[in-house]
Amino acid sequence: MITEKIDLYGYFGVKRKSGAAGYLNTYVPAVIDGMKPKLRPAMLVIAGGGYAVVSQRESEVVALKYSVNGFSAFTLDYSVNTAYPVPLLEACMAVIYIKENAVKYNVDVNHIAAIGFSAGGHLAAMLANIYGEKEIADVLGGKVALAKLDAVLLAYPVITMQSLSVGGSRNVITGGNPDLMERLSIEKRVTKNSAPAFVWHVYEDDRVSVENSLLLAQAYRQAGVPFELHIFEKGWHGVSVCSDETENDHAIVERLSAVAKWFDMSLDWLKLRGFCVKTVM
Repeated sequence: MITEKIDLYGYFGVKRKSGAAGYLNTYVPAVIDGMKPKLRPAMLVIAGGGYAVVSQRESEVVALKYSVNGFSAFTLDYSVNTAYPVPLLEACMAVIYIKENAVKYNVDVNHIAAIGFSAGGHLAAMLANIYGEKEIADVLGGKVALAKLDAVLLAYPVITMQSLSVGGSRNVITGGNPDLMERLSIEKRVTKNSAPAFVWHVYEDDRVSVENSLLLAQAYRQAGVPFELHIFEKGWHGVSVCSDETENDHAIVERLSAVAKWFDMSLDWLKLRGFCVKTVM
């Protein structure tokens, strides 16, 4: 496996603000001796944490699951406790880096997806819908077009910055700016050019209301963009992949067995969209 930590600011020659993160970690299957090289879809994992931390429960463990299922996987260590546009800029740099280094990581440049959890879901949703904003283009220039995703997966995502929003996430990413609360309400930013989406949530989630996902699904429907939506009844916020790696008690894993099906559902959805391993002839 190719495991590296990439300094995105260094790669792009962009000045890093004091205390900023902006690192990309790779989890890419190596070429097996005697086997023909494989061309793989890519998955960028964006963990949650209320824009205050980057949750380890939604990072490497998720990337490894996608990696063993044929993906060249990556995790983004994005800057926290900082307002827009910094996290979105870092996410855009991550996608562009993956595309520009596709040969190195055996990536199919036409099949690149991102998955985001909770506040990371908001960041992934921004990436899927508003990657070309002026603040991003001013830094990346013409390369910003390379930040376009082919699909996005959103797990119990923060979507709106309005009354249903989680106050902590909203306050950090908008800095309390009313204009940004409007601009970063992603249900208002969906267009026909948005990336197709796989969205899942838990009805009983009392941290990030399920209405966030419902609002996004309605916006996708109105824009005519393909999406798949799954609402599981029982569970709670932040369940990640619902495994023994992300829970302290196996009894909890068993209670979450229905919700855990989201991962295989996501693989099925991605395969229908052409996300599969191809042998290089």
